[in-house]
Amino acid sequence: MKSIFARIMAFWAALMFIGTMLIALIPIWATGFWREPRRTDLMIKISRVWMAVFFFLSGLRLKIYGREHFRSGQNFIVVCNHRSMMDVPLTSPGIPGANKTIAKSEMAKIPLFGIIYKRGSVLVNRKSDASRKESYMKMRRVLEMGMHMCIYPEGTRNKTDKPLKEFHDGAFRLSLETRKSIMPAVIFGTNHVFPNNKKFWFWPSAMEMHFLEPISVSKEDTAHTLKEKAFRMMWDYIESVS
Repeated sequence: MKSIFARIMAFWAALMFIGTMLIALIPIWATGFWREPRRTDLMIKISRVWMAVFFFLSGLRLKIYGREHFRSGQNFIVVCNHRSMMDVPLTSPGIPGANKTIAKSEMAKIPLFGIIYKRGSVLVNRKSDASRKESYMKMRRVLEMGMHMCIYPEGTRNKTDKPLKEFHDGAFRLSLETRKSIMPAVIFGTNHVFPNNKKFWFWPSAMEMHFLEPISVSKEDTAHTLKEKAFRMMWDYIESVS
């Protein structure tokens, strides 16, 4: 019975996502008339309304903790765990202030949705060295403009039974070079909504996003030490809450 309901809900959620996306599409497209970072700031504000409506219509409940860690006049490299396709719709509007997310370039080819996807993302083709280098410079530019940069340091979704997969160096090398603090963020519940091991499955449930204490860059830090600090902080937090 649960399986049947989950598939009915997957159909309903898809309809709600597409329907609300078509409404949000025009104002998000119109943000292109503004320069950065105002363009992304407007896009994120519209996306917050869009996702709030979509979550309500599809039976999702979201709580966000730790917003007080974002300090006025300071932007961060936000690093999140990644267990589900639902993570991205949650993080972009969930992060206070204008922000962009590193994202796969293939998704930008989806008709209509690709317009929105490109607005809120730094695109990367992970199979191309040139694309990875270009995306790294774009992420630096995002930070220089005062926006937050959201990165999933695991690289791909964590399909293991462990709290986290091993982190890649990129986010932490970026932090070291730009001297921007790391903001660890832990997401809970999205893997229950949209599990990796099930196709066409959607289960209305609660999701949470927890922002942890920022990690400042010291003179002694390396990309490796920053990576270890963030990994251990997030691992311990997930285990303490689970």
